[in-house]
Amino acid sequence: MSENFEAKKAVVEEIKGKIEASKSVVLVNYNKLTVLEVTDLRNRFRNASCEYKVYKNTLVRKAFDELGVTDFDNDLNGTTAFVFCPDETSGCSLLAKAVKENPALDEKVVPKSAYVNGAYVDKAGIKKLASIPSREVLIAKMLGCLQAPVANLAYVLNAIAGQKS
Repeated sequence: MSENFEAKKAVVEEIKGKIEASKSVVLVNYNKLTVLEVTDLRNRFRNASCEYKVYKNTLVRKAFDELGVTDFDNDLNGTTAFVFCPDETSGCSLLAKAVKENPALDEKVVPKSAYVNGAYVDKAGIKKLASIPSREVLIAKMLGCLQAPVANLAYVLNAIAGQKS
């Protein structure tokens, strides 16, 4: 077999490994991005333990096919970047935040679809995922809800104790 074929097989295996290791993979249409904009996006994703990577669409299609996923065939056309994330929402929310902070990215960075926990997610689903707060925020809200009754009880007991004195 040719050296080029073996190199492509290695890249497909690398992509498969990244897809399997990630809880979500976001497919993004990047068009006419400047080097500074790409660097900023890469840094944002890196800080959130995500990886922004560009692969050939045919190699990613082959990796998805080997994993038994054929939903992305229509999305793997044109300029496509891939964001591999360790959780379900960070890639979508980071993209939305980047576009919100820099309106010039609105037409340059457009999410195509995502692969979240083994399921295909379309553009509308990506917008919904982007609106979900991060895991840390959700945990903080839950702890605040659990702490509120105890804090209210302490406040009432303190008020009663203050009245008797």
